[in-house]
Amino acid sequence: MSRAPNEVTEQKRKAALRAVDHVSSGMVVGLGTGSTAKFAVEEIGRRLDSGELSGIVGIPTSIHTGRLAESFGIPVSSLEEYTALDLTIDGADQIDPQGNLIKGGGGALLWEKIVATASRRLLIVADESKLVTRLGESFPLPVEVVAFGWRTHEAPLRELGAEPALRCDAAGRPFLTDSGHYIVDCRFRGGMADPELVERAIVGRPGVVETGLFLGMRPEVFVGRSESG
Repeated sequence: MSRAPNEVTEQKRKAALRAVDHVSSGMVVGLGTGSTAKFAVEEIGRRLDSGELSGIVGIPTSIHTGRLAESFGIPVSSLEEYTALDLTIDGADQIDPQGNLIKGGGGALLWEKIVATASRRLLIVADESKLVTRLGESFPLPVEVVAFGWRTHEAPLRELGAEPALRCDAAGRPFLTDSGHYIVDCRFRGGMADPELVERAIVGRPGVVETGLFLGMRPEVFVGRSESG
């Protein structure tokens, strides 16, 4: 059953607040990108302002998140300054029963994966619509590629069972990530039977920068659920 937009928003907010409860003063915290992670950034800023938290340093996963964090009064830094993070709070586009993820709907998958792997804990916040039995069954897998020769990936992606499409902006121009790369969104009819195989096959290609598959990271998942669910 589909949920009303305001109900989904409330689910996201509740999940984010529960995750922020794990943030303690003095932590270095990875700040995710997307609508659900935004609630966590806002709440960390509110707790800093109220004095509930202090000494927090945020490591943003996108330029947009960095600006958002600063607007809420969160001091931000980079992985050049802090190479080990206490935890990261981020969202996900899909979550399977094993805790494997698809991320990258907002285009920040590369930075998100780098920050996640530098973190001792990965806290994923989501509404219940993100829970799936098989990754890719209702959401495309984003694949970040360098612009040069991007079309050379189309045929191999189709051989893996995907239908690839270059992501474009509202003006019809290729969408550019914060690192200046393209994204190819790959739809798998019925989802991916073997995400690990797909990951290995794709990342082994020259020109592929990263995929939106976050496998084996053992995230702590916080799901906001409906009052009636």
